[in-house]
Amino acid sequence: MKTNSVAYQFVEFIPERIESGVLYISQRYGTAMHKCCCGCGEEVVTPLNPTDWSFQIEGGLVTLYPSIGNWSFACRSHYWIRKGEVIWASQMSTQQVQHGRAIDHSVKQAYFEKLNSLKSHPAKPTPPTYGKMQHGFIQSMWANFKRWLNF
Repeated sequence: MKTNSVAYQFVEFIPERIESGVLYISQRYGTAMHKCCCGCGEEVVTPLNPTDWSFQIEGGLVTLYPSIGNWSFACRSHYWIRKGEVIWASQMSTQQVQHGRAIDHSVKQAYFEKLNSLKSHPAKPTPPTYGKMQHGFIQSMWANFKRWLNF
């Protein structure tokens, strides 16, 4: 039976038996899981990280971003979970799925290359702003004080 709405439950560990219509979210392990909303019974795992999925709770309703495309399941369902509601998306051709996967791969590759670059070349600390800038500020404060005394 198709699921039209999704509630959420925060858990440390994903339970062995998951119920339809519930998105189980383990922040500790960066994972969310639910049963496919088409009713096929497959379990959908969505890793929560900067290159995969993210979630948002607003007004007690859950949003999972981006869409869920179950291309490796027999159902090949495709939907969004937005503010607790299941919004069905159009089916995608095999070519469209492959194109989407290629984009995902390049985005992940670029993200991790940048992350690794930052780790191997940490930013140099900025020296404190002493010298002329601070000296000028102190001179300006002193000049203002002297003018105030002259009144």
